[in-house]
Amino acid sequence: MQQAARILVPTDFSPDSDRALQEALDIAKPNNAKVFLLHVIGKHIQQSVDVYSIDYRVVQDMESQIRNTAIEKMDKQLAKFPQTKGIEIAADIRNGVAYEEILKEQEEKNIDLIVMASLGRTGLARYLIGNVARVVLKEAKCRVLITK
Repeated sequence: MQQAARILVPTDFSPDSDRALQEALDIAKPNNAKVFLLHVIGKHIQQSVDVYSIDYRVVQDMESQIRNTAIEKMDKQLAKFPQTKGIEIAADIRNGVAYEEILKEQEEKNIDLIVMASLGRTGLARYLIGNVARVVLKEAKCRVLITK
């Protein structure tokens, strides 16, 4: 099996995402790989602006708060794993549709392995492989490791 040099780990800060990050770190350490941690903020706020005519300044403040909270959660998530010492990690936050942004990140960063949780936070995803994982598995141009 080809060694992974650039590993992408999408996260929603759930325990399932923690397990995916653990797996990625376990792969990264002996391969001296770089890990890219990615969180995608959905477009729900922008849709609310269009539907409810919310003042755009309010939306900008909300988006800023969400981004800052995501940064804090990402820092807390990484702090759970002492083995991150000695592993190069790059964190990124993007806005958009999760699977689209994951696939863009994969191409832009020349990722050769995506490690992600099989389940998302939504209700039905608890019973089936998550929609995001399914699309990424189908569309990615690199290997994908789905964890549970």
